[in-house]
Amino acid sequence: MSTKVLLTGAAGFIGSHFAEALLARGFHVTGIDNFDPFYAREVKERNLEGVSKHTSFEFVEADVARDPLPLDGMEAIVHLAAKPGVRPSLEDPGAYMEANVTATARLLDAARRRGITRIVFGSSSSVYGNATPAPFDEDEPAVVPISPYAASKRAGELLAHTFAHLYPLRIMCLRFFTVYGPRQRPDLAIHKFTDLIARGRPIRMHGDGSSERDYTYITDVLDGVMAGLDWTAQAGPGTGDIVNLGGGARVRLDRLIALIAAALGREPTIERHPDQPGDVRLTDADLEHAGRVLGFRPKVGIEEGIRKFVDWYQEVHGRQSRAPSRAG
Repeated sequence: MSTKVLLTGAAGFIGSHFAEALLARGFHVTGIDNFDPFYAREVKERNLEGVSKHTSFEFVEADVARDPLPLDGMEAIVHLAAKPGVRPSLEDPGAYMEANVTATARLLDAARRRGITRIVFGSSSSVYGNATPAPFDEDEPAVVPISPYAASKRAGELLAHTFAHLYPLRIMCLRFFTVYGPRQRPDLAIHKFTDLIARGRPIRMHGDGSSERDYTYITDVLDGVMAGLDWTAQAGPGTGDIVNLGGGARVRLDRLIALIAAALGREPTIERHPDQPGDVRLTDADLEHAGRVLGFRPKVGIEEGIRKFVDWYQEVHGRQSRAPSRAG
């Protein structure tokens, strides 16, 4: 009998890829998604096309914060459902608390009542804020988040810690560092910049281009999440841990833009704007703990990853007619 896994956020970017990875490993997957209108429903429906006809995949449209959860027979939960986005969380923080904190508490409570002890929780590098010295180590307190989204993810981690030791569960919290790749959310920088440059439209660059991010390619993240799920099968009761999943290098914003433009064969038009509230200046994952606990080592560097992403973008959206390079 294959292991039954409940996967929340299954129609999202990371969730849909992980559903495919689970099925490839022989798991039976029940996916949940509420098709939050943060971006178009049809985009998420396309994300599920690869798994929707698989005999070991079932899908339930539901809101983790409000609806009954299909937990019968489940042996593990991978909780990736969340209301995403740092900047939008400044506009509607209450909704982020419900979707990211209340939903997580409700899921953990339902799991412990059903005796489901294996849980993976998708967290975020945003919890480190601007006060954590680089590279970001999981032992740093992470108590100064600078956006409601970041606060909601840190709250989820604290709930996971509490539930793991009280009930006792086995919970792995994974801090994702700017995940990108095919099917990335259209609001995120790499996807947005690629689309605008490809269409010959100007891009907005906030700050002077010196801000840095640790970008993580989707296949590396999938390896990390799968390793986290395997960890829950081996860990003792009442065990919780937090692990960074990063790409292994800091990339300046202006370099990122240059890499995308080069992959597209176009010259970018850049509009400069001030830094935005809630955005951190730097993310930088210390991966020593990830290597020790999960055997995690990122394999895809930023140059290769951007080429792969641009190839996917052009396959999906078509190759835009190339404008003459401004360099001549």
